Amino acid sequence: MCGRYATTRSAADLSALFEAFDDTGDRLRADYNVAPTDPVPIVRISERAGASVLSVARWGLLPPWASDTRAGARMINARAETVATTRAYAPSFARRRCLVPADGWYEWVRRDGGKQAYFMIPRDGSVLAFAGLWSVWRGTGTPMLTCSVVTTAALGELASVHDRMPLLLPRDRWAEWLADGGEPDRLLAPPSGRWLGGLEIRPVGKAVGDVRNDGPDLVAPVSAPPLPPLPEQRALPEEPEVSTLF
Repeated sequence: MCGRYATTRSAADLSALFEAFDDTGDRLRADYNVAPTDPVPIVRISERAGASVLSVARWGLLPPWASDTRAGARMINARAETVATTRAYAPSFARRRCLVPADGWYEWVRRDGGKQAYFMIPRDGSVLAFAGLWSVWRGTGTPMLTCSVVTTAALGELASVHDRMPLLLPRDRWAEWLADGGEPDRLLAPPSGRWLGGLEIRPVGKAVGDVRNDGPDLVAPVSAPPLPPLPEQRALPEEPEVSTLF
């Protein structure tokens, strides 16, 4: 997964959708070009509230031993293959998992004459939930909520734009992901091929390549040549019952 995505829903909309208490304190803003270390919404279980809360976190998890905030820029993504065992991520995977709401995410494909940007978004315009991890860093004395997005091997057509993708969670997996414990293989399983088929791979303009740009024009579709065929597509998992995108 590349380090850019869009999250534009209001705190009111997200708290209602995820049935979470709004703890954002009017700090949440629409962002069509989220970049590492930006503030982003997450949904987590708060021990203090004893329920799901919608919070604002800094994208880029900071482990307790980090000496400064610069480490977070290198920890925006946690690989599903090692997240349960890596020292920096394992404690959060076991006890501090979260959902990261998103409209969609960006990837770039190198072509003759430059790179073509693509935006992966549900065809029905619904909200995606990335599997995430959170942690609180107290290196400066003031607690800072930070997060990472869990990524996995890209499947099907998504592998034509990048070899990685966010671990996407259908709604019927939200509660299990947020709860403590759980079987890692089950938690980290990708969604079904039919579910992934609800995603559009949309070519978008070059403006998204500059983190200073923002606004809905960044996700407007543009004309682009067809994606090159994959020499060997990754197999898509199957499910007898498939949840819709949320």
